[in-house]
Order: sequence, then structure tokens, then C-alpha cells
Amino acid sequence: MPPTDSGAGPLAGIRILEVGTMLAGPYATMMLADLGAEVTKLEPVSGDISRQVSDSYFASLNRGKRSVRIDLGSEGGRARLGELVAGSHALLVNLKPSAIRRLGLTYDALREFNEKIVCVAITGYGLRGGDDPAFDYVIQAAAGIAALTGDPEGPPTLPGYSSADNSTGLTAALGLLAQIVSGRGGQIDVSLYEVMLSQLNYHAAAYLNDGKRPRRRPFGAHSYYVPAQIFPTAEGYLALFVTHDGFWKSFAAEAGVTGFERMADRAAHRAEVLEAVTAALAADTATGWEARLRPLGIPAAAVRELPEALDTSLDTVVTAGEYRLVGNPIRVTGYRPEYGPPPRLGEHDD
Repeated sequence: MPPTDSGAGPLAGIRILEVGTMLAGPYATMMLADLGAEVTKLEPVSGDISRQVSDSYFASLNRGKRSVRIDLGSEGGRARLGELVAGSHALLVNLKPSAIRRLGLTYDALREFNEKIVCVAITGYGLRGGDDPAFDYVIQAAAGIAALTGDPEGPPTLPGYSSADNSTGLTAALGLLAQIVSGRGGQIDVSLYEVMLSQLNYHAAAYLNDGKRPRRRPFGAHSYYVPAQIFPTAEGYLALFVTHDGFWKSFAAEAGVTGFERMADRAAHRAEVLEAVTAALAADTATGWEARLRPLGIPAAAVRELPEALDTSLDTVVTAGEYRLVGNPIRVTGYRPEYGPPPRLGEHDD
């Protein structure tokens, strides 16, 4: 159950400016706003472009923030930016590197207003990486994510949600907080491309150290663990993730599978193990297997669509103004966020 105390959040008193568009930057600062930071979106007169996508889209990334309209290209806008920076702990921006520099949104350009300001830049390939187009799906393709996703007999595909933007937003928030904790101002440079390479950690290590090229496997099978993938059942699909011999012993006893007691045996005889597990799982439905395996401590879940997942996870759904949204996944003992609505454009102009 979520805590009932709604005292001050862990980031109460922290003031953050955001020059963010679409997803990565706004998601980063929304996570911080949920935890008590005061986040002010600095928007052009036309607003963050994500306002044009849909009201619910904008709300999902900008709840609980303030909105100030500012023309960063004008002399007056520059002066106003300096005033805001002087009273803030951090500024986070996600734009092209050339735009970040042109608008003076780097630490070198803003330190005159506040030596301790933390400036976080989210870009596609880094502040020195150029202005090549770098939207989420492009990065997933460039970094090797798409090549690892999908059936090996079919084309490369994408995970189905904005994994690069979301992951980079969280990474940027971590970098921002780390620099604030240090007590020093400075520039934080976070790129979508490097974040996604980082998230390919063990795949990258296997190639860099052992020369093993990663490859797609049927049903999204794990490179090392067997069986660890999606399996068809009598009805529906089941995710099964057997990572050690204890899990296998319990699963094998319940499913009536014999042999392959050691992890090395299962890895060496992948095809035979998968054939035996697939045959065993055909005897029951995905939800049936889930109900049987979970009490045994075996990691297993029926594949559900998002509406089903939300319908069974109502404690994660919160209200922010007129919107129902998924709340912050960070549960802090003694603190419950008060989710505010997304701001109207320019709602907090002077």
C-alpha cells in the first residue's frame, strides 16, 4: 500500500528549469517534480510541441509543473532567463546541440548568473556529436536495439514504446541529482545513443571481450539463461525466466520435465530444453501456468495487453487534475506525491 503521509518530498526546495520538448526531457523533470522539486517549463509562445500531440500525451509527461513563456532568442528573454537561473539549482534541456549553444543554455553561458547552476543537456549523440536527427526510433536502430528485437526469421523491429527517450530521461535525472549533491555547478552531457549502448551492457561486454556477436532468438530468448523467453501455451503466451537450478527443479517437477538439472546442461542443450518445455506448457493455459508457478516462486507471467495490466494495477494509477495517469514508481516511506495537473501554457508568467 502507498504511504498515507504526504509530508515534504525528498526534493522539496529544489528548483529546476526545463527547456524540454516531447518526451526525454519532460519525463526526466516530471519524475523530479513528483518527488517534490519545483519544475518550471520554459516554453516558447507556441508552447512545447508535445501540446500539439494530445492533451493526455502532454499530461503524461508534464503533470505538476509550472509554465512560463519566454523568447530565448530575444534580449528580454535572455535577461529573464538569467533571473530564473540565478534562483534555480538546475536547468535541463533537450534540443539539438547547435540550438542549445545558440540559445545560451550551457553552463559556460549561464555561470555568470549562478556559479552553482547544474546544466543538463540531452541530445542524440552528445553536445559535440553534431545535429544529425536523433529521435527515439532512429537511436534504437543506430545503437543495435532494433537488430536484437523480433523473430530471427523476420525483419528487425522496435520494442513498441519509447525506450530510448524514457531511459535517457531517467539517466539525465540521475546525472542532474548527482551534480547537485556534489555542491558544484557544471555541465552534464547525456546522449540517447550512449544511454542505449550502455543498456546493452552484457551484450556489449560479450562482443568486446569474447568476440561474441549478439543475435535475435525466437520468442525473445535470453542469451545465457535457458529457458528464459516467451512460450506458447494451450491458450495465450507465458513469459518464463529460469535463471538458476533451484527455479528449474521446481518448474520441472510441476511441469513433468526430466533432465537438464544444471544450468550448464540447459545452455549446452538449448534446443532440447526448449522443445521439452514447449511440449509441457501446451498442457495448460498461460494464466493457468501463472497461477501454478508463482506460488512455487518461479518467475512466470501470462502475456497481457496494457489495458489488462492497468486494470489489475489500480494502485499505480493516480489523478492529476482531470487526468488519470500512471504515478511515480519510486515509493518513498512517509511521502505520497500530490500530483498536480499539467500547466496551461504560460500559466505562471509574471
